Amino acid sequence: MGDGVTVAKAIEFADKFENMGAQVVKQAASTTNDVAGDGTTTATVLAQSIYGEGHRAVATGANPMELKRGIDLAVKEVIASLGRQVKPLKSKEEITQVAVISANGDHEVGKLIGDAMERVGRDGVITTEDGKVLETEMTVVEGLSLDKGFISPYFMNNAKQQKVDFDNALVLVIKNKLSTISELLPCLNYVLRAGKPLLIIADDVDGECLTTLILNKVSGKLNVCAVKAPGFGDNKTNIIGDIGVYTGATVVDEEIGVSLNAESFDPSILGQVSKVTVTKDQTILLGGGGEAAAIADRIALVKEVMAKTDSDYDKQKMQERLAKLTGGVVVIKVGGASDVEVGEKKDRVIDALNATRAAVAEGIVAGGGLALLFASTELEPLLSRKDLPADQITGIKIVQAAIRKPASIICQNAGIEGTVMVHKMLEQKSPSYGFDAATDSWVDMFKAGIIDPLLVVKTALTNAASVSSMLLTTEAAVVDLPEDPKPAMPPMGGMGGGGMDMF
Repeated sequence: MGDGVTVAKAIEFADKFENMGAQVVKQAASTTNDVAGDGTTTATVLAQSIYGEGHRAVATGANPMELKRGIDLAVKEVIASLGRQVKPLKSKEEITQVAVISANGDHEVGKLIGDAMERVGRDGVITTEDGKVLETEMTVVEGLSLDKGFISPYFMNNAKQQKVDFDNALVLVIKNKLSTISELLPCLNYVLRAGKPLLIIADDVDGECLTTLILNKVSGKLNVCAVKAPGFGDNKTNIIGDIGVYTGATVVDEEIGVSLNAESFDPSILGQVSKVTVTKDQTILLGGGGEAAAIADRIALVKEVMAKTDSDYDKQKMQERLAKLTGGVVVIKVGGASDVEVGEKKDRVIDALNATRAAVAEGIVAGGGLALLFASTELEPLLSRKDLPADQITGIKIVQAAIRKPASIICQNAGIEGTVMVHKMLEQKSPSYGFDAATDSWVDMFKAGIIDPLLVVKTALTNAASVSSMLLTTEAAVVDLPEDPKPAMPPMGGMGGGGMDMF
């Protein structure tokens, strides 16, 4: 198992005090994974180093609060240094490199994620699910897709493939429920004269309205299909608004003064799409007739609202809406020979995907621990400050030593003396030229594809420093009392007459 957070989650100790410490470090690793999608092992290594050196300092008389202030000062300076080293992610090759590293060197996964990002853009939605074959494959759903299909199978016009296919269709978008046919008749008469198919998207369609639509469809008088709007509550309302913008339709909503009038009908409220495909559980709209400027404004609005919300659920739903408005959705179907293999591979795909998104959002720095190594040299001005207490200087030195550990451990894992190699890399005084432990050679890390997302490195350091500082400034730990052992079962009475043993 190469996934750091999966390993961390599996660790439990019998001793409750030991386990409490382990849980705190696990929290740093898990939070790093949740925020950045990678960096769990880095966070654990940094936390161990910062706490270990800090504990020794406290044991020799250092003030833990001053140590914490020094650690915080150093972390702030390191993050600033990482920001100065960052490079934006520009090409598909760089995106693929980040994904390969985050997927533990799996080039197949890296290429899939690179292809997926290229297909749906940087704001697009890429999801994962269990595949049904041995190979991992990618499916692209282009256009605006809705996870609702036709209300009745009688709307199908392609019986062989069990779906509805319309070209150059008109779209009627209604926020509320449709039950009576009278208010819809002027619209149906207009559509009949126009000779075009009609897609109705509403909260629901039932009663005489649904019956009339089906009868007209079955008799061949009208090409029509009705679909329920997807989602619930506010999310449904927002999706209906997105559909209106994408198709160029005005949403029929009595609350804002737009309604279907039985006496007259305004054709301008109808939207258009170049192609519609509806199955029993999905609707795909292609070539919406909405104005590009209106769609761009809608995308900007969703991004603005998403930046202000704290709810992960709301952010996920808004990200899905963004993808549908900007180009489509990619589904990566993870294949494998067994459930265990699929589960492990799926974890790697999700980690690689999250790390790649982080790299796209904030850029990349040199990998292999080099970015942190270079940042450690920029702590020297802090160490030379005369106005800082000695214990704060000790805290800065602790962080400086800790952020040199990842590069050292990578070299040690390759059978190379880590301390010596770290010294040689520091002599280079370059944020991009470092040692490739895999090939035992000196390379430009960016050109060699040895890179890390800035968000991953910065989140790992921040979380490691946070939990280490908390442990250093904690004076007592409280755990639950061990449960009293249950009394053993009394011995069973003998069987047979006269208390004789039986064999």
